[in-house]
Amino acid sequence: MTRFRAGTTLGFFCVVLLATTACGANDGRAAAPSAPAGVTAQAGSATSAHVMWHPSPAEDDVRGYDVYRSGTKVKNVPRDTNMTDIAGLTPSSRYTFTVRARGAGGTVSPHSATVSVATPATVAEDRDPPATPTGVRGRSDGARAARITWDRAPGGQGIVSYDIHQGGSRIHSVAADATSAQVTRLRPGTHYRFTLVARDAADNTSPASRTVELTTPHGPGDDPDTAPTGLRATARAADGAYYADLSWVAPSTGGEVPAYQIHLDEKFATTLVWGAEAPRGRATYSVYVGRTPGESFRVRLRAKLPDGTWGAFSAERTVVTAPDDRPTASPHP
Repeated sequence: MTRFRAGTTLGFFCVVLLATTACGANDGRAAAPSAPAGVTAQAGSATSAHVMWHPSPAEDDVRGYDVYRSGTKVKNVPRDTNMTDIAGLTPSSRYTFTVRARGAGGTVSPHSATVSVATPATVAEDRDPPATPTGVRGRSDGARAARITWDRAPGGQGIVSYDIHQGGSRIHSVAADATSAQVTRLRPGTHYRFTLVARDAADNTSPASRTVELTTPHGPGDDPDTAPTGLRATARAADGAYYADLSWVAPSTGGEVPAYQIHLDEKFATTLVWGAEAPRGRATYSVYVGRTPGESFRVRLRAKLPDGTWGAFSAERTVVTAPDDRPTASPHP
């Protein structure tokens, strides 16, 4: 994070930023993503496991994920997916899994924390599916999550795991002894339909449960009144590099805005924290965008609200690094 006084132009600020900021993205060396967090593994049947992890943060330029079983890579997963099934396992066996993120320029993250899972024993000639899950219900858990609950199956019925489906696609799996699960990565103010399916050791699946419908509420970061207004952006050349000179008006949040996130081309660039009292009225800041003339950048920012959450993004502006070193301003009101 960068601290400075209002109205100060930081010509040297690229030196002090981390590799994940805009400066690191322009020095010719791609930064490796951070290790995936929240990795879990759940037996899906006697011969398969379901591996899940948290999506990488926005500032990590992730191109995909690699899943490793006992140190050997067994699957590549696209960047917009954070779960996968690993098949071909042996019943009554224990396995370990890790996940690595692949970034730009062939970079890879460190291995995630290691998780282990034991596959159950198979049941010969088992073709009978478990009974349909009952008592399935759901509620929103904030603006971006939901909690799905259900009744415990009488006698277990040989169930190994439960799969949660959204719109016909499996999005989550939990162990047989679970009676609830949290579904994340939802959108605020959106209507969803969920069903639950039980799975046994022979990979037989039950009929889908009744459909649970719910609507997530709008969160504070989705309220347009939390967005900075009047954003202006102008390209400027100085000391052989280009900068975007920004100015904006803080949103009215009922308190001081302590920090902002700045994004370039919809990717995290840096976090700005005021070194003293936040400015009143229009604030200014200068962000490094690179050394190449004739490049175009889209700029936007959002404020940190008094409750610690991030508000809505400002309107987006475009700056162009002029080939003849003359400043080029984006159109704005």
